[in-house]
Amino acid sequence: MTFPNLASQKLTGARLVGMAAILALFTAPAYAQTAEEPAAPAPPAAADSPAMVLSTGEVIGESQDGDSYVGNTHGDWEMVCVRLPDEEDPCQMYQLLRDAEGNATAEISLFPLPAGQDAVAGATILTPLETLLTAQLVMQVDGGAAKRYPFTFCTAIGCIARVGFTGEEIDAFRRGAQATWSLVPVAAPDQTVNLNMSLIGFTAAFNELSEQLPQ
Repeated sequence: MTFPNLASQKLTGARLVGMAAILALFTAPAYAQTAEEPAAPAPPAAADSPAMVLSTGEVIGESQDGDSYVGNTHGDWEMVCVRLPDEEDPCQMYQLLRDAEGNATAEISLFPLPAGQDAVAGATILTPLETLLTAQLVMQVDGGAAKRYPFTFCTAIGCIARVGFTGEEIDAFRRGAQATWSLVPVAAPDQTVNLNMSLIGFTAAFNELSEQLPQ
């Protein structure tokens, strides 16, 4: 049993946790007219009149503030960053997760957290909408003890789990070669789909992000 391929958009985990655009709707002011005195049509504006505002267009295709881009690559981990004006661009570790047949099925974005809390790192995992939520997500590193994580919510692009990793788990990622995420399809609740998460380059990528945390 396999899921439909999940398109890799190479955005950040922030896309998965609420970076949706909020559109403001504006309406033109309305002016009351009386039946006895209909409004006269406005004369056309002269070409040199300030009332005629003409757009000269905007160049597209060039990087803009808020765009995401791929920075450094460490092994099988990409550093996906968001361009911010007058600030250091925030980045997260990114990897596309594939099933045993090589189908792109899920994606994970991972980032270190400031000291002083139980979790030393956080992650956002996006899976297809066809995921059986009650089965939750199961993660295992190199055949070690498995751990289960609940889903947080679903959107039009898929279902999302926001998880935290302890220091011991991050150390296991550093030492390990591969982690496996397991999920269950709604259409086949008696089957499990295993997704491979390579740990090649994990230490270098995590260290790069950790150096950017406030001291």
